[in-house]
Amino acid sequence: MGANTYCEASQGHPLHGPYHDDEYGVPSTDERVLFERLVLEINQAGLSWLTILKKRPAFRAAFDGFDVDRVAAYGEAERARLLADAGIVRNRLKIDAVIENARRIIELRHSHGSFSGWLEAHHPRPKAEWVALFRRTFRFTGGEIVGEFLMSLGYLPGAHHPDCPAGRRAVAATPPWVRAVQAGFAGYGDAELGNAAPTPRSSD
Repeated sequence: MGANTYCEASQGHPLHGPYHDDEYGVPSTDERVLFERLVLEINQAGLSWLTILKKRPAFRAAFDGFDVDRVAAYGEAERARLLADAGIVRNRLKIDAVIENARRIIELRHSHGSFSGWLEAHHPRPKAEWVALFRRTFRFTGGEIVGEFLMSLGYLPGAHHPDCPAGRRAVAATPPWVRAVQAGFAGYGDAELGNAAPTPRSSD
């Protein structure tokens, strides 16, 4: 999703509009929110984001409200159920990745306290380093999936056009990327930051 195009295209749209205005670029520490976003981004690969937003309620129902513990316990019966569910994306690789990633999030609870704690422990870093880290930690997490996941939760800049009102609200909420820039982090590229970057906080 290019920020300029998406910010413009979402205006007044029944599905894009609420997601863009209220969720995109907004940080969260809620495990279900983080897991849902990862699931949706993985399933968006090769498809349009509108398709995924249309299927979002079906995904929520199919994956037990994105309850990590319940999804991590899925076996062959649940895999068969998901592959037969026309409401979601019936792709075995994606379904297997979702189940395995739930199990890995449980591992992150043990190592970092939570999925959010793992993200915070590795923040900030440039996108390329994030992608390498996600590939070592999760399944089905290529560059575009990781980039959109992190932008959507405020760990990378670039979700919104600098003049977008929703983007200004997201920045005002001080997402992780803003805190990093304020602290002097210089690892984001100019293309990522655009004109929306805050002025780094002085040491005074």
